Amino acid sequence: MSPGLWQYMIEGLVVTLQLTIFGALLGLVFAFAAGLARLSKHKILRAMGFLYTEIFRGMSALIVLFWLIFVIPRFGYQLAPLFAGVLALALNIGAYGAEVVRGAVRAIPQSQLEAATALNFTPWQRTRKVVLPQAIVAMIPAFSNNLIELLKASALVSIVYLSDLTFGAQLVRASTQNTAGVFGGLLVAYGVIALIFTVLMRFLERRAAASLGRTVPPGMIARIFRKEASA
Repeated sequence: MSPGLWQYMIEGLVVTLQLTIFGALLGLVFAFAAGLARLSKHKILRAMGFLYTEIFRGMSALIVLFWLIFVIPRFGYQLAPLFAGVLALALNIGAYGAEVVRGAVRAIPQSQLEAATALNFTPWQRTRKVVLPQAIVAMIPAFSNNLIELLKASALVSIVYLSDLTFGAQLVRASTQNTAGVFGGLLVAYGVIALIFTVLMRFLERRAAASLGRTVPPGMIARIFRKEASA
């Protein structure tokens, strides 16, 4: 493969990583906002959180992307393609993340909240010192799955001609006519990226659990290396 084609792939890899990382960060904001809103005592906030979660969880990320790229400009607003891709992915994954946040917060034992109230903690102090530290540890495994789903969904932007990894692979395939080799390599590339993200999230989970004095069982990769070291 010529250097020019490799350049397409490298540029596409950078765009894919940008879509995944920025989409995950923005989706995290949406997830916490909607998840906590659904637990609010105010009906309006609960309704807003419910509508966001149900609408974007049930709507295809591709449809949202088409709206942001092709429909919104008709109303006089032109979004940068990369930002439109990040926003579409974040809105979609944030809706799934909102349920993760809501479930993790509701899983905190009521006795701990009552103990915090007995210590005269304000609602914000209860949330910051009692609820969130424990809930975040419970959220991380589900967020790890969401991150991998986000990575795979990032390939949708190639349909609107945003030069991600999949779009670069399509250009290489059109130039070389080697469909099996190009898409086989693409499969491996996404798998390696997903594995790296999984390892990083597993490390984050262990650090978060350690901050609470907990331990997390080692993952499959750690167990393999331990067996090889002891052999």
